[in-house]
Amino acid sequence: MILNVSGRTDIVAFYSDWFMKRYQEGFVDVRNPFYPKQISRIYFEDVDAIVFCTKNPIPILNQLKMIEKPILFHVTLTPYLKEIEPNVPPKGKIIEAIKQLSSIVGIDHLCIRYDPVFLSDQYDISYHKKAFDHMCSLLNGFVKTIIVSFIDDYKNVRKNQLILKTREFTDEDYREIGISFSESAKRNGMTVQTCYEARNLTEYGFRKGECLSKSCAYQLTGKTYPKWGARKCGCIEMVDIGVYNSCKHFCKYCYANYDEKLVMSHFGNHNPSSSLLIGNLEQDDVIKRRK
Repeated sequence: MILNVSGRTDIVAFYSDWFMKRYQEGFVDVRNPFYPKQISRIYFEDVDAIVFCTKNPIPILNQLKMIEKPILFHVTLTPYLKEIEPNVPPKGKIIEAIKQLSSIVGIDHLCIRYDPVFLSDQYDISYHKKAFDHMCSLLNGFVKTIIVSFIDDYKNVRKNQLILKTREFTDEDYREIGISFSESAKRNGMTVQTCYEARNLTEYGFRKGECLSKSCAYQLTGKTYPKWGARKCGCIEMVDIGVYNSCKHFCKYCYANYDEKLVMSHFGNHNPSSSLLIGNLEQDDVIKRRK
């Protein structure tokens, strides 16, 4: 199996020590979000590769060499200010961390996610074109692949609309982004792609691809995997060990967080010695090994 760490929360940023303890002890438990008494126990001996998804790789950098599994990092780097991303570290520090990460795991095991793109009076097309070009220039030689996604109508997005102040994309907006982003990426030795977006921008030079394709997974592990049945994209199936509403970045567009009080409650219920990310095993939990 391929482990996703994590699409539900930022384990790397806030729970790295817990993850490394689980790795050293050889297994991790995951509570089923729909049937809470059901626990999946995942042994790392059954894990073929680990996909880390994070906005802040700094906390795990010095521990990565302890992991004897193929690794792929997706680091999200967006140009928004503190009112949108309250607890994300300064972007300059993240840039430097990405450079270190590239030297540790290798340029072919690292993707940057410029995700999500939204438009407002403050974050207009001109702003994104300049920010994307600047990012590419800073990461030239350290990154090959950038994945771009556009904002979706999540519950959290609607709740924070007075802060986000998003507006709809026009065909001209997509054209400008497609041409400008493609040129910036090419100029800096990178490719740019979307993953299952309504507008994939291939007509402007974007590459059509997936966040984790069958070919990428095969290159990582030498094995083939089924497509993710719950999704319409071409990504292969992964096992996520995260918990929704447990990320303290508090990004206003986040799909995985929608209740900040619950986030703080979950964070307070995190036990670094527990096999579960949030909370502890209970006497009537049913534990089954997942393969």
